[in-house]
Amino acid sequence: MEKQIADSMTVHNLYIFDRNGSCLFYNEWNRKKQAGISKDEEFKLMYGMLFSIRSFVSKMSPQDMKDGFLSFQTSKYRLHYYETASGLKFVMNTDLSVSNARDTLQHIYSNLYVDLVVKNPLVPSCQPLDSELFGTRLDSFIRSLPYYSPRAA
Repeated sequence: MEKQIADSMTVHNLYIFDRNGSCLFYNEWNRKKQAGISKDEEFKLMYGMLFSIRSFVSKMSPQDMKDGFLSFQTSKYRLHYYETASGLKFVMNTDLSVSNARDTLQHIYSNLYVDLVVKNPLVPSCQPLDSELFGTRLDSFIRSLPYYSPRAA
């Protein structure tokens, strides 16, 4: 049984949004079904959903939530969310077996995004990210995760 679960563990895709809702970066690894709409429309829908969920969670929570909204799941996938102090939003969709990817998203921000984008004077800020180095390092990092499997169903 454990072998079956391990074989199905995977990362589907990753979005990085700026504070205004513009998608700065998107990549997919094991996404089996496309949305059937343009990527721009998909990005707008994703950001709108995140905005609504964050608002709902902050208003309806019975306690003060220090970390706010972290993730939600459907019957098919789990969405993991991390927001930086500067308003960048990192969103990763995985299968249901990945219970918490907060450390992964923090690592992507701190060790990849900050080092390869923020500290790089050749990469323009607040524009879609077109850094081959960032994309390559991110891909290597995602593929090295214990819950990444290229054979996922």
